[in-house]
Amino acid sequence: MTFNVAAKDPHSRARTGTLQTAHGVVRTPIFMPVGTQGSVKSVPQDVLAEVVDPDIILGNTYHLYLRPGLDVLRKGGGLHGFMGWDRPILTDSGGYQVYSLAENRKIKEEGVTFRSHIDGSPHLFTPERAVDIQRIIGADIIMAFDECPPYPCDFQYARESMEMTHRWLDRCIAQMAATEPVYGYEQMLFPIVQGSTYPALREASAHAIAERGAAGNAIGGLSVGEPHEEMYASVSLCTEILPEDKPRYLMGVGTPANLLENIALGVDMFDCVMPTRNARNGMLFTRQGTMNMRNRKWEDDFSPLDPSGTADVDQRYSKAYVRHLFRASEILALQIATVHNLVFYLDLMREARERIADGSFTAWKDSIIPTLEQRC
Repeated sequence: MTFNVAAKDPHSRARTGTLQTAHGVVRTPIFMPVGTQGSVKSVPQDVLAEVVDPDIILGNTYHLYLRPGLDVLRKGGGLHGFMGWDRPILTDSGGYQVYSLAENRKIKEEGVTFRSHIDGSPHLFTPERAVDIQRIIGADIIMAFDECPPYPCDFQYARESMEMTHRWLDRCIAQMAATEPVYGYEQMLFPIVQGSTYPALREASAHAIAERGAAGNAIGGLSVGEPHEEMYASVSLCTEILPEDKPRYLMGVGTPANLLENIALGVDMFDCVMPTRNARNGMLFTRQGTMNMRNRKWEDDFSPLDPSGTADVDQRYSKAYVRHLFRASEILALQIATVHNLVFYLDLMREARERIADGSFTAWKDSIIPTLEQRC
């Protein structure tokens, strides 16, 4: 793996570059569509590749471990072969489920015992097991096993959680060194900075992560309910410390404005369910603001879905037609909206890269964010 910074914005920490992986080059800044269970919901792989055209997508270790299971994934040639995807994949380690499935898990130093959300069966995830599972899934980038603490949480809890995450990281690093890739190509381990929104903890964690010398680094435990200002402050602390010559990945973030503000702080990679989940609820992101396609105002609006959009669906279908599809609960509505939102997010990343390269990123960001945040 190699990461090269091609250009930097003169007025912020924003930078653009390329990350070389075993399955291709990832252009940064980049947004990764979320394919939790081996599928970006409602989007077939040919449409995903040809229309959305992401450099990299994300899968989830916990969900893929439960379904289809490791035997099926191994027989299918890993997630790439199983889902018919030949571009890079990143997998979350299951650490987020330590947060999101709080009612169905117990945390100990050894690891985390989950109760399956499918059948209630118990499963133990240790740092070693998380690495082994991700070896079998076959992602190009695999995440260290961590605990994502809730917000708010007290300082003592956040500190103890962070320290355990660091101990778990060392076990992940040891397991990576003790095992080989299952499918013959390189896999990279990214550690995760934690520490809730406490500046002293974020600073300590970022230093600890930087010292491990990993191929890339992630910032976790944000976008879990904290105000945006606290998220930005935490990210800024981390990017001041994390190495400039390694990609920085902010996990689970966020709105279009969140992405642009965090790019300005030096983040290179993002993922979030927002564009796909919101699409399934009829919420479309546009350069004019966010549209709720269930609103009656679109009932007889026969203008293109998004005149400024670059996806075929933006020009082919009218607002009135897409509203009708949602009101009629037609499956096509989900695909049109999801494709639109993902293309919008990736177009935003493409323009951010171009703006960074020509030195106009900060002025462009400041001018576009107010419009992105409005409802239309």
